[in-house]
Amino acid sequence: MTTNTKIIKDISCSDSFDPESLLVDNALEKILSIVKEIKDEVQIEIKESLGRILSKNVTAKINVPGHTNSAMDGYAIRSYDIPSAKFTTLKIAGTSWAGKPFNKKISSGECIRIMTGAALPEGSDTVVMQERVKIEKNSIIIDAKNQAKQNVRYAGEDIKKGNIVLKERKKISPAEMGLLASIGVKKIHVKRKIKVSFFSTGDELADVDKPLQKGQIYNSNRYTLYGMLKKINAEITDFGNIPDNKNKIKDTLIEASKASDVVITSGGVSVGDADYVKDIVNEIGEVNFWKVAMKPGRPLAFGKINNACFFGLPGNPVSVMVTFYMFVQPALFKMMGQEAANTLRLQARCLDHLRKRPGRVEFQRGVMSLNDKNLYEVSKTGPQGSGILTSMSEANCFIVLSLDVESTKPGDMVTVIPFTSLI
Repeated sequence: MTTNTKIIKDISCSDSFDPESLLVDNALEKILSIVKEIKDEVQIEIKESLGRILSKNVTAKINVPGHTNSAMDGYAIRSYDIPSAKFTTLKIAGTSWAGKPFNKKISSGECIRIMTGAALPEGSDTVVMQERVKIEKNSIIIDAKNQAKQNVRYAGEDIKKGNIVLKERKKISPAEMGLLASIGVKKIHVKRKIKVSFFSTGDELADVDKPLQKGQIYNSNRYTLYGMLKKINAEITDFGNIPDNKNKIKDTLIEASKASDVVITSGGVSVGDADYVKDIVNEIGEVNFWKVAMKPGRPLAFGKINNACFFGLPGNPVSVMVTFYMFVQPALFKMMGQEAANTLRLQARCLDHLRKRPGRVEFQRGVMSLNDKNLYEVSKTGPQGSGILTSMSEANCFIVLSLDVESTKPGDMVTVIPFTSLI
């Protein structure tokens, strides 16, 4: 099996420029051209549908609202009875309640007391709000300021019977859950959950329930990855921490690939003596590329093992999160069948002096806010090292410094990606 990694020279991840590295946009384009949408679907009840992706259009079998009704409490009248000047008196002929309509036709000179959501009785087409009438015994007095057909919600005004209400690929949010209920839908067809297995490599990694030995660190990547995958509703298999042992890494990769649509690792894809993952994937599958012109996160491997897509993420905590959001998450969304959405990018005035090396895109962590002139401003969260996870916790956006930028000074406009558009 031949791959482009066979001709790549080993270049340290600290180098400022690497001609073998893919540009960020090209790497994402390559990934999205390779991953395929899952075809399997399941039928579920709408209470279980939050965050799921529709696999079939949903068509309305009823009108919403199902009947013409009042938009407020008041009196249903015939518009012909609105006086052209001054006032007129209308006799109250009954009451229409929400769920208990008045089933007779009203005549000229009559009105019906009506509640919000109650069906308009036959013969009426206008509702006068209760605050605009004067009541005298069993009659009301209205003036000429009322308009025909005011305060009325018409049958099918929101949804018409036979129309497509939700299209396939739509992600179900609370609004869609309510919308489905409003047309009497109990179950829907959705894409099955994407199956993702992941693990971390490294002799230095310890589980959080174990005391640290000398030279060990707790594996934060295990929890950030789990959280990010949980957020997108993936079916997750966590293989935990795998030591720097070629056979154990190989066996775990093979096992994970057989049970999953996607396999994700963190660590072991650089050029160190104990970085085995890339070479093992090349042996049992295929590495399409493994370096991207970006910081943090240059040693990113992408390929396939059996029928599973493979993402080898760096080991540093911030690098894991940046590469997941920039590459893994868009790929998972495509595989899940989710309708495409462009990541929101805004322009903000930078408050700091930022430096970077040309030849790579940098994703610095920032805090964006509106100033007193209602314009976006952004400042960095402090030290930007790829191991400083607090820089992600304190941030609400990425500051994106493009390939050719070397520095920015306070007052310069920069591109930002709000975290709300990613998660």
